Amino acid sequence: MPDISTWEPAAVFAVVLVAVAASVFVVSAIASLIVRAVARRRDWATILIRRARWPFRTVLLVVGLAIAIAVAFPDEPWRPAVDHAMLIALIAAGAWLAAQVILFLADVGERRYDVGVADNRVARRVHTQLQVVRRLVVVVVVLVAIGAILLTFDGVRAVGASLLASAGIASIVAGLAAQSVLANVFAGVQLAFSEAIRVDDVVVVEGEWGRIREITLTYVVVMTWDERTVVLPCTYFTTKPFQNWTKYGSAVIGAVELDVDWRVSTDAMREELDRLLAGTDLWDGRTKVLQVTDATGGLVRVRVLVSAEDSAALWDLRCLVREELVEWVRELGRDALPRQRVLIGDPADEAAVEGRADAAAEPRPPSGSAPRERAGLFSGSDEGEQRASEFTAAIPVVEADEPDDVGSRR
Repeated sequence: MPDISTWEPAAVFAVVLVAVAASVFVVSAIASLIVRAVARRRDWATILIRRARWPFRTVLLVVGLAIAIAVAFPDEPWRPAVDHAMLIALIAAGAWLAAQVILFLADVGERRYDVGVADNRVARRVHTQLQVVRRLVVVVVVLVAIGAILLTFDGVRAVGASLLASAGIASIVAGLAAQSVLANVFAGVQLAFSEAIRVDDVVVVEGEWGRIREITLTYVVVMTWDERTVVLPCTYFTTKPFQNWTKYGSAVIGAVELDVDWRVSTDAMREELDRLLAGTDLWDGRTKVLQVTDATGGLVRVRVLVSAEDSAALWDLRCLVREELVEWVRELGRDALPRQRVLIGDPADEAAVEGRADAAAEPRPPSGSAPRERAGLFSGSDEGEQRASEFTAAIPVVEADEPDDVGSRR
C-alpha cells in the first residue's frame, strides 16, 4: 500500500474527501433503507424521512469535510481558522437536525389525534399545545445554537465573563423594554396549556363571531364568519372576557322572539313549531320551548328556544323558525298580527273589519307536512354545508354572509 505521507497535500485531500463522501453516501443510504423498510409498516417513518433526511446528510458532510481537512493538512497555519469555521458549521447543522427531530415528534403526536372525528375536544387541545410548543422549542434551539457559536470566539467568552456582574441590571432593563412582548409570550404558553381556547374553537371576540385559526407565542388569529381575519394579542384572551362556544362541546341553544297581538293562540303556535321542527334536520331534538315572556305596550312577546348540534346549524334553524312562524302568522294566524287599536264609534264595527279574509293569500301547507326547503347561510346548498362543517364538533369551519348583529344576537 502506498505511503500517503509522501503525497502532495492536495492529492491527499482529494483522496480523503472522496473516501469521506463515499462513506457519507453509504451511511446515508443504509439509514435511508432502514427507515424506508420501517415506513412500509409505520407511518411515522415517512415523516422522519421527510424531516431529517437533509439535516442528517448535512451533519455527515460537515464531519467528513472536517476529517478530510485534518488528514490532508495537519500542520498548515490556516488550520485554526478553518477548524473554527467547521465547528460553527457543525453547530448550525446539529441545531437544524435537532429542530427537525423535535418537529418530527410533534408531527407524530398530531397524527395520533384526529380532529376530523365527532368528539374532537381532546384532539384540538393536543393540536393547540403542540402548535405552541413546537414554536417555542424551535426558538430555544436556535437561541442555544447562536449562543454556542458565539462562545467559540475567545473574545466573546472574555466579554461574557466581564458582563456577568452587570447581568442583573441588564435583565431588568431588557425586561422593562420588552415587557409587552414577554407578556404575550407567557400568555401564549398559558393559552396552550390552560385550554381557555383551542385551535378551531368557535368564539365571539370584540363583537365578532368566528373560529380560532392559529395560536402563536404572541398573537391569536381569528377567522370571522365573513372571511375576515382578526389578529389579537395573546394577552387579550388572558385579560378580557370572551365567549367560547365549543369549550365543552359544540351543541348550543338559541332564541327567536316575536311580538304578536294579545289574541294569539300559543297552542296553535306550538303545533306549528312542532310541525316545522319535525321536518328539518337542523334541529337536534334536545330543546323545543315556546313561551310568552312579556306582555306590555299592547303586544305580547313570544320566545322560542331551539337547539342544534353546532352554532352554524343553530343560525340557520333560528332563521327557519322565524320565517316559518312569520308566514304562519301572516297566513293562518291573522289574529296574532300586531296592530294598534283606536276605538271610535260602535265596538261592533271592529268585528266586521277583523272578519275580512284576504282571498289572494297563499294557503299554508297542511299541519302534517314538512316545511318548505330554504337555502340558509349554513344549509340548503353545497356552499352552506361546507361553511357549516367548520362549526361542527369535528370543526374545520368556513364562513359566509351573515347579518351585522350576529355577534350580539348569538
